[in-house]
Amino acid sequence: MLINNLTQQVIPWRFEYKYHLSAIQYYRPRNASRLYLEPDHFTRTAPQNRHLVRSLYLDNEHFETYYEKIEGNFGRIKCRIRTYSKTMDNGTVLKAELKNRWGESIEKYSKVISTADYNHFMKTGHWPAMKDPVLEEFERINHLRSSHPVVLVQYYREGCRPRNREDLRITFDHDVRSCLADTLFPSSTLFKKHLFHMIILKIKCRHHQPLWLSRLARLHGLKYVANSKYTQGIEAVRPDLLSPY
Repeated sequence: MLINNLTQQVIPWRFEYKYHLSAIQYYRPRNASRLYLEPDHFTRTAPQNRHLVRSLYLDNEHFETYYEKIEGNFGRIKCRIRTYSKTMDNGTVLKAELKNRWGESIEKYSKVISTADYNHFMKTGHWPAMKDPVLEEFERINHLRSSHPVVLVQYYREGCRPRNREDLRITFDHDVRSCLADTLFPSSTLFKKHLFHMIILKIKCRHHQPLWLSRLARLHGLKYVANSKYTQGIEAVRPDLLSPY
């Protein structure tokens, strides 16, 4: 099965624009954008208006996914399992996700899984017998690459949506950090921060940024940056992989 043939659980092609903000820069565009944006459901109902996001990324012993990102390969794919909780019970939301990047465009495939599905995959490397194209492709890619969980990335997200319901999503990610882990719910963790005193602004849109948002970025001197939480996570916990050149 090819990833392009998946037809279910697809988040359409989109563009992503990312910016690193200091504390001062964070408040200025955030406050200025309130005329156009409002907190999304997850943010409104979260403590301090920021909800937890945890992602367990899979890669192989050669860190093929990591080096594909470093080299900027076209059509690269990341596999991760995501949750929004620090502990697991029968009601915990879990997702298996594939993120496919083609230049500046991104397509994400996501499938909600049960705690039993998660536990089975973590023990065996296989999903329970089910015919779901996202899970089949997730398993195929990981077996093809001999991948396994390598790093856990955690942060607190503040999400916004446009008041006019246009196809746009904006998030501010706080306190991004990572640790070596082979599970979403390790019994003990030693998290390392990615960017000290920095907040990540991410703009996701179906087409290009609306004019008001481009003007806001220019007004506040925001500069587009490449920002891969997985790459930063690996570099935080495995500095030996960094090239000396």
